[in-house]
Formats: sequence, C-alpha cells, structure tokens
Amino acid sequence: MRSIDWIVLIGTLSYIILYGLWKSKGVNNTKDFLLGKQELKWWTIGLSIIATQASAITFLSTPGQAFEDGMRFIQFYLGMPLAMVILAAFVVPLYYKYEVYTAYQYLESRFDLRTRQLAAALFLIQRGLAAGIVIYAPAIILSNILSWNLELTILLMGAMVILYTVSGGTDAVSQTQKQQMIVILSGMFIAFLIMVNLLPDDISFGSALTIAGEMDKLNVIDFEFDLSNRYNVWSGLLGGTFLFLSYFGTDQSQVQRYLSGKSLKESRLGLIFNGLFKVPMQFMILLIGAIMFVFYQFNQPPLHFNKNSVNQIRLSEYKEAYEKLEERQTIVFNQKQVHIRNFLDAKSGGDGKDIQQARMVLDKSREEETKLRTQAKEIMGQVKSIKKAREADYVFITFILTYLPPGLVGLLIAVIFSAAMSTTASELNALATTTTIDFYQRSWAKNKEDKHYLFASKGFTILWGLIALSFAMVAGAFDNLIEAVNIVGSVFYGAILGIFLTAFFLPYIRAKAIFMGALIGEILVITVFVLDKMEKLNIAYLWLNLIGCILVILLAAGFQFLLKEPKVNVPLKNKIDQEDILDSDEV
Repeated sequence: MRSIDWIVLIGTLSYIILYGLWKSKGVNNTKDFLLGKQELKWWTIGLSIIATQASAITFLSTPGQAFEDGMRFIQFYLGMPLAMVILAAFVVPLYYKYEVYTAYQYLESRFDLRTRQLAAALFLIQRGLAAGIVIYAPAIILSNILSWNLELTILLMGAMVILYTVSGGTDAVSQTQKQQMIVILSGMFIAFLIMVNLLPDDISFGSALTIAGEMDKLNVIDFEFDLSNRYNVWSGLLGGTFLFLSYFGTDQSQVQRYLSGKSLKESRLGLIFNGLFKVPMQFMILLIGAIMFVFYQFNQPPLHFNKNSVNQIRLSEYKEAYEKLEERQTIVFNQKQVHIRNFLDAKSGGDGKDIQQARMVLDKSREEETKLRTQAKEIMGQVKSIKKAREADYVFITFILTYLPPGLVGLLIAVIFSAAMSTTASELNALATTTTIDFYQRSWAKNKEDKHYLFASKGFTILWGLIALSFAMVAGAFDNLIEAVNIVGSVFYGAILGIFLTAFFLPYIRAKAIFMGALIGEILVITVFVLDKMEKLNIAYLWLNLIGCILVILLAAGFQFLLKEPKVNVPLKNKIDQEDILDSDEV
C-alpha cells in the first residue's frame, strides 16, 4: 500500500475507535459495562445488529463465494425477515418484561439453574470458536499486504480487539458499530462502482449480467428440495429461519445489542430494520462477486489469488512447472475473451444454433482454464510450507490491491478491519457478560461488590479473547471461512432454540425433562454432524438447526411424559432482579 492508503486506513480506524470510547466515557459499573446505558435509538440498534453479524468474513469471503459458486448463498438469508418478525412479536417483550442481563437468566426462572447454565455453556462454546474464525479472516489480509507471519498477525489483531473491548464495554461496541457500518457500506458501494467502470467499453452492465448468468453466477433461487444441498429455498426458509431465530433470539452477542435499546419499541424497530436491510445488503455483496467474476474474464487474473503461496512456489523446485501453467493460462485467457464476445454476438443475433455453438466453444475454454487452476493447486499441495487456504477468500482483496486508486485501497482495508473489530468486540463482550452473569456471579462468587464484578467482566473479556486467538491459529483448516462460522453455529443453535421455544410455548414441560432432552438432543446433533463428515450421511449443515430444535422439543416432551412431573409451570416474576437471581437457591 502507498502512504496515502496508510493515512486513510489509520485515520479511519482511529476515528472510529476514539468516537466509540468518547461516547462510552463514564462506564464505571458492571451494568453500564455489560448492558450500556440503554439509551440507543432503533437505527443504532439495527446497524449494531447488522455489524455484529456482518464480520470481516462477510466482506472478504462472500464476494469470493459468488466468484466461485455464484449467488445461491443468498438463499441462506431468506428466513431472516420471518425470524425477525417472530422475535419482535414474542421474544423481545419477554426480555424487557423480566429485565434480564442475559437471555439465559430467563431460563432459570422458567426451569432451573442447570438448564440456564447448559444453554449458556452451549453459547459459550460455539461463540468462542466462531470468534476465532472472525479474527483469522482479516489477519489473512494484513499478512498478505505486509508479508507478515500469519500467526503474529493474528496475535496483533486479537490484542487490538481485546484492548478496545475491555476499554469501553457494550456502549463502545454499539456506538462504534454505527460508524463502522457507514464506512463499510460506503466502501463496498464505491468498490462496486469502480468495478463496473473498469469493464471494457464494449461490455455494458447489462452484458456483464448476461455473462454472469450464462456462467451460472446468478443462480439466485433453487426450488429443488434436496437435503444434501446447502443452499436452496427450502434450506433457507426452514433451516435458515430456525438458525436466525436461535442466533438473534438466544445468542447473547445479538441479544445484548437490542437489550441496550432505549425502549421496547426501539429494540423491535431495530430488529425489523435488520430483517429488511440484511437480505438486500447480502444480495449486493454477492453481486459484487458475480460482477468481479465477469471483470476477470476481460482482465487476466493470477493463476492463483493467494500471493504468498505463489511467492513460495517461485522459491521451490516447482517454479518451472508453475510458470509453464501461467504461460498456458495466458493463451487460454486470450482465446476465451474472443469466445465470450462471439457468444454475446450470437445472443444478440438470436440464432439458436449459433448461440449453442458459441456456448460450446466458450465452455471448452472455461473447462481448460479450470483444469489449469486445479493443476496449480495440486502443485501447491506438494509444498509443505504452504498452508491450506481457500483461494476464493483472496479474490476480492486481490482486486482491491490491484485495481483501486490510492486512498480507496486504504478505505477498503479499513472496511475489512472495521467489520472484524465490530463483530469480534461484540462477541467478546457477550462472552464476558454470559460468563460473569450466568456462572461467576450466580455460582462462583456471590455477593461481591460491584467493582469486583466489573473487574471480573474485564478479566473474562481478556480470557475469551485469548481462547479465540487460540482457535484462530487453526482456523485455516476450514475450506470456507463464512461457511465455517455458520457450521459451528448450526451444530449448537438448534438445541439452544429448542430450549427457548419449549420455555416460551410449552408451559407443561418442566426442568428435568428439558435438561435431559437438551443434553441428549445436542449429543445427537453432534453425532449427525460427525457422520456427515465421515460421509455416512449427506445432510447440509443448515438442516442441523431444524433437526436440533425438533429433537430437543420431542425428547423433552417424551421425558416429561415418562417422568410424570407435575404439569404446573413455575410462575414467573414480573421482573428478574439481578440480586434475587444471585441470592436465590437453585430451583
């Protein structure tokens, strides 16, 4: 990067961090640190919710996802608007009514301490692992830009986020995320405009969409019902709805965002805003990837997008073999440009036979290009010093560094870092809140002064930051970063959602039944996941959310029948007071 890019990058990040710390000044007690001052308006809540979910992986990996696999990933989000309406109508009012610090406090009053802490533990496991992945993603970028050691970069990134989160607490996270989302959306929109502008003069935006469609990059909707297909309408509407109900309704990293709202109305509006805005936002990010694919049909891409891996190949015994592949790629690329234009001419002429012939020639050149890329990856697999990484995750950052003008490169890098900071800060803050409220205060250290719990909250923030860093060190083993986060969540979210749905809608089910149902249900979900990895089953990960939820509810209902516990629900107080929770005995 040039000097102007470093100035823009450092200036943007410094402004965002200082703004967040300034807006959160005066945080000197546990409540303000964990929940904030509860003065946020709906637009801040909405942007904070989006920023928490839209990590650096979203802006790094999603365009690469569309570049490689098309836009079918958008179906993953189809269930979100429905989930937001359900949560706003039924769940958020309950949290406000009982004035909880965490979502899991409600479960103790409804069931017992064991159930509360089981759900909290499941959250801590999956969110702690996911936090590592979202630290790893931007570390890839920085290590590539500066040619730094990846592990050292992960440590530096993690240290920045930990210090930032410990300093300001929830208010700093939420206030900062509003600024971060403005930077993120502006940067992505500018990148899209530049990408379209850099297309050849004879390739209009409409022609670019035609090319993307013909090359299966606009495969937005798939109505075929297939349990093994990760992304279709049914997995999105069914599995996706259950995933988002659990994520936004029971995941403390999200619950904490709207519990900071000024009122129930503001929190509800923030959730609805998220549901309405998220799908078109993801559509545009995927469209960037599809247009980027077209861009690289007319601007020769590298044979492999991971610059560091290519540099290591050039220093190895496979240098000559790799360079021969590059020479062949140049020939194929030049031929393919001719074939693409011939295909567009045939399409405009409308002759079916000419279109079919032109398409066959174009497909042949694409197949040869794919074969060359596969051979390059096979060569890289022979070099032990090259770490396994999904090439598509490097496509968008390669475009940014190669084609964006000075200054905008720094802005787009700031976008990636802003997204990483916002998501990781939210997650560490939520992990610390859950550990402090649901375990430390409740069971390990009762009746201490507020300063003690404030210190403990900051200590747990640091501890979870270190755990996330440890997992970030091995996150490169995943083939797809954005899928990795969702897979980790899907393994645990279904069981958590099953517990909460039982609490909300099945009042006759009691504590022992739900605890046993949740424990066995989660074990079964993990078993299904492992069998799928062993290729004994073939079930897409999104279905794990639905499977886990249904298993927990059915098992709990069955155990309730067998145990014959009294079908009388423990009446809930109108308010769950923190001190009452801490001083009460286990139900």
